[in-house]
Amino acid sequence: MTTMAIDNKEKEVLNVPHLRFPEFNGEWEKCKVSDLLDFYSTNSLSWEQLEYDTNAMMNLHYGLIHVGLPTMVDLTKDKLPNIKEGNMPKNFARCKEGDVAFADASEDTNEVAKAIEFYNLNGNDVVCGLHTIHGRDNSDNTVIGFKGYLFSSMVFHHQIRRIAQGTKIFSINTKNFAECYVGVPSKEEQTKIATLLRLIDERIMTQNKIIEDLNKLKSAIIEMEYTHKTKGNTHIGDFIEQTSKRNKDSAIQNVLSVSNSQGFIQQCEQFENRSVASDDISNYKIVERNCFAFNPARINVGSIARLTTFNRGIVSPMYICFRTKDNLFPEYLDYYFESKQFFTEIQKRLEGSVRQCLSYEGLCNIPLCIPTVEVQQQTGKRLSTLVQEIKLEIGFLELLQKQKKFLLHQMFI
Repeated sequence: MTTMAIDNKEKEVLNVPHLRFPEFNGEWEKCKVSDLLDFYSTNSLSWEQLEYDTNAMMNLHYGLIHVGLPTMVDLTKDKLPNIKEGNMPKNFARCKEGDVAFADASEDTNEVAKAIEFYNLNGNDVVCGLHTIHGRDNSDNTVIGFKGYLFSSMVFHHQIRRIAQGTKIFSINTKNFAECYVGVPSKEEQTKIATLLRLIDERIMTQNKIIEDLNKLKSAIIEMEYTHKTKGNTHIGDFIEQTSKRNKDSAIQNVLSVSNSQGFIQQCEQFENRSVASDDISNYKIVERNCFAFNPARINVGSIARLTTFNRGIVSPMYICFRTKDNLFPEYLDYYFESKQFFTEIQKRLEGSVRQCLSYEGLCNIPLCIPTVEVQQQTGKRLSTLVQEIKLEIGFLELLQKQKKFLLHQMFI
């Protein structure tokens, strides 16, 4: 916050952000949301009343604000569902470019009043739907492209967290929402801020596409490599051996779990900084680097992994642990477990009615032919190089997201 001395004794706090383009000065106008926006009724159409890829009117569902849409919605790039025939709402305001929409409910207080702005409607008719708040500038004080970021700022969401109501589901309404305050600079400064943040958003979208394409390439290589490796008389059980060494003296304290998205992780990470391990961990199974483990009841959702992040750790006795024999390169088997072929094979072998499980014997019976160790190593190296590239790109994406978050915190009041 910028300060200014008065009579060399007093300091006055100005209505300006912490971070600002150097060519601008003067205070921002601080006003209530109700002084900036008029609100319009929204419909309550469910997903069952919507469909994609027709020429009918488009409908904004609040779920898309939470999980799919960027801050600036450009309908030349972004997709909204269309309203099915016979479900067309009546007497609802059509959205205009520059209108904003907020999700009025969420399980996360940080997501309540998450905002989007219609930046380019591309000639489409759009209405706001279920659990949204539809607002429009009532004073021509803002430029198109600024309000979406204004209402995404950290300063604004600090206010929202204080007024959100509920226990499991948090919500807001237009009455208390309208009493929140926002700061509005000159239109020239708005344009500069909006342009910067929109460029960062575009780079984030590009980065997401890069990662998506690399993951598609990885999946294609895996399918090409492993699809033909199931015809023959050999099975996974010919190349692996089960391990059941216990943590008898409780010397190992590194309790691990297998996540379907992250592989081996420390148990306190998976269960939000709390341990669900037994007080007595002497019966836990020891897993060493390059060994595998899976939860028999969760392998159908991908909970199988090779230990690479730690030299060793322990897992619950419920896990099945195994390692590869000398004729199977562990990395080669690891990537096979990501193939569609493997998923298809385990579905055939799941047992149980309420909770379906895969036994160790069921895993061993899955057919698998393997090439020479040299070819296995080449395949593993090729895929591992690609995985490292994906990790680097994800790291850069996270930096861009942090940069945007920092600017949303520092450039608004």
